[in-house]
Amino acid sequence: MFTGIVEETGEVVARDRTEDGLRLRIGANEVATGLEHGQSISVSGVCLTVERYADDEWFEVFLASETVDRTYLGDLDEGDAVNLERAMPAEGRFDGHVVQGHVDAVATLSNIESVEEDWFFEFELPPGYDRYVVEKGSITLDGISLTVADLDEGAASSTRRTEGGEAAATRSVTVAIIPTTYDLTTLSEKDVGAPVHLEVDVLAKYVERLLEARFDA
Repeated sequence: MFTGIVEETGEVVARDRTEDGLRLRIGANEVATGLEHGQSISVSGVCLTVERYADDEWFEVFLASETVDRTYLGDLDEGDAVNLERAMPAEGRFDGHVVQGHVDAVATLSNIESVEEDWFFEFELPPGYDRYVVEKGSITLDGISLTVADLDEGAASSTRRTEGGEAAATRSVTVAIIPTTYDLTTLSEKDVGAPVHLEVDVLAKYVERLLEARFDA
């Protein structure tokens, strides 16, 4: 389990495509210190397992084909930055919210606005995921625990077609980014149109499942 508090940004220093997936070597300092084989690390919101490492320098993770298909990590090139967070220790301080590192979908950055020292980032949600999002609630974007400032079906929203051909309305979510978050994460390198990993609050999904079970009974 993670908290969505990014420890540092790392850099993809090597990638090796195989028949079974993709292996990435990620350069890092703090996060690569004191690692062990099999440890979990959130890489831009994706929970991955450490296979090899060089202390204080880098670590390697393997992405199975399913992970490559469900995330944008397979599109990363050498030199690209990623957000890093080690799994939360049992005695650690809980500063963010419950983050599993299980990506639900890929959202799209639709607008960036600078307001004094802060930033407002708007993201287009894939159809159906807005039901898990509430204003002032928690959301994870690229492994960052953020608070929802606004949930809107406005100008930045659009209509997509589902696999069955039906029209499905999309909604946008806006989050406020303080200077520290902007400077210490990959958000400062994002442009409009960039993909981000979306993980909705798992508590919302549990509530939905319990309600479904109650009404189906």
